[in-house]
Amino acid sequence: MKLMRSGSRLYWIAVSVAALGLVVVAQQPGEMVGSAPGAQGAAMGPGRAGRGRGPGDAYNAPRPPVTAAEIAHGKDVFSANCSFCHGDDARGGSVGPNLIRNKVVMDDQNGELIEPVVHGSRAAQGMPPLSLSDPDIVAVAAWLHSQPLGNRGEPSTLDIVVGNAAAGKAYFNGAGKCSTCHSVTGDLAGIGGKYPAKTLQNAIVSGRAGRGGGAGETVTVRLATGQKVEGRLDHLDAFIVSLTEKDGTHRSFYINDGEPQVAVHNPLQVHIDMLRTWKNSDIHNLTAYLTTLK
Repeated sequence: MKLMRSGSRLYWIAVSVAALGLVVVAQQPGEMVGSAPGAQGAAMGPGRAGRGRGPGDAYNAPRPPVTAAEIAHGKDVFSANCSFCHGDDARGGSVGPNLIRNKVVMDDQNGELIEPVVHGSRAAQGMPPLSLSDPDIVAVAAWLHSQPLGNRGEPSTLDIVVGNAAAGKAYFNGAGKCSTCHSVTGDLAGIGGKYPAKTLQNAIVSGRAGRGGGAGETVTVRLATGQKVEGRLDHLDAFIVSLTEKDGTHRSFYINDGEPQVAVHNPLQVHIDMLRTWKNSDIHNLTAYLTTLK
């Protein structure tokens, strides 16, 4: 009899502990309750009525139907205005990220989340504003949504040489200040015959022609003694900097309380900074001009 009472008491203790465990699990911060399909979407709330979804709504809600003509138009607009950063298939280009798997695009329904980004909401992060109309942005959104989530899409065959070569030459030698670093009789001699127009357009944005071209970052390490050590940057984090000097010597320095002083030099920084000021017409005109340098 005592054994039965003891066993019964242990049973209820186990049940209580299990129940307490469930309560503790349910109260974990940031964890969503329920794992059934659609539970996350239900927790986020239904999509907004009217034009698209809000930032917190589930991206797998049904999108409004679009026509093949609208998708085709979106592809053309994207190719002419966005592909030089994000690639022909929107899966990443010279400097822009993959948009097909981008959360904003996946959460977007009808261009409502893409529109603020296109018009400059992320200019501080390097995404320059584009002067696209709302119907054009909706068409671009439709094309992006029509793309498979796999790694490859249909390559673009659109002719991107739509700018004015004379205006591009004037910008190259004038407001764009391209001629301060580049020369059409030096590093750019014959470049129009070496690369296709798409590669030239990518090079305008990234500073690199072809895959992985361009000089690497260099670094200057100023020691407490005043000595300067310079070379190609191999590694840099909060604790150590490593470099290779011109003669091939590898050197590493521990960083402690801001010493030694480390200055990184990116030869492509001018192109990176220009991302905030580019206009579509500048890029198109420069592309048209560079294609004439043969």
